[in-house]
Amino acid sequence: MSTHDLTVPVASPATPWRERLGTMVPILVLTPSLAASFIYVFVFTIWTLYLSLSNSSLMPTYLFVGLDNYASLWANRRWNIAYTNLFLFSGFYIVGSMAIGLLLAILIDQRVRGEAAWRTIFLYPLAVSFIVTGTVWSWLYNPVDGIQAFVRGLGWTDFSFALTANRNTAIYAVIITGIWQSSGFAMALFLAGLRSVDPDLVKAAQIDGASVSRTYRKVILPT
Repeated sequence: MSTHDLTVPVASPATPWRERLGTMVPILVLTPSLAASFIYVFVFTIWTLYLSLSNSSLMPTYLFVGLDNYASLWANRRWNIAYTNLFLFSGFYIVGSMAIGLLLAILIDQRVRGEAAWRTIFLYPLAVSFIVTGTVWSWLYNPVDGIQAFVRGLGWTDFSFALTANRNTAIYAVIITGIWQSSGFAMALFLAGLRSVDPDLVKAAQIDGASVSRTYRKVILPT
């Protein structure tokens, strides 16, 4: 009676050079990008900071003058207007985009008819270039041909919507335009979060008699 060898062959362990190669390949691949990131981010940032403390103008020089440049900057009236507009734009733009985006996401989350079409409509402004957006909204803000002229043509002769005609309100025209372009993106992010909530939690809240607004405030949004 013959016997058969049932021994399972065991794979030979990797040779040391293969192990070293497997360790070195990721390092070799990542090293150039990490080195470039370090140079272009940290080195140039430090160099720019040093130049800001020198008397450089168009061409860099290295005569140290301390904080004189910053003192001159803060004494400039145009700089004060610039950073005031920056804080105004950042605050209203972020809060407005998130608020409108959340509202649109909640409305679409009600499984409305033509949901795909509504999502496309709300996301479309994000696909429009900044140049086209600025051009179109400049027409809308134009008091002669824009929204103001249209509403006055309907009979409301006292209606005024000429934000860009006044330097004190021009920043709000930019804010409205930015919110219009970015609200759709915020809506997409919020809608993805709303759709990821466990449906059983929503059903349990509905069985307990919670209203739609209370369900969103107490169950969906905190989740």
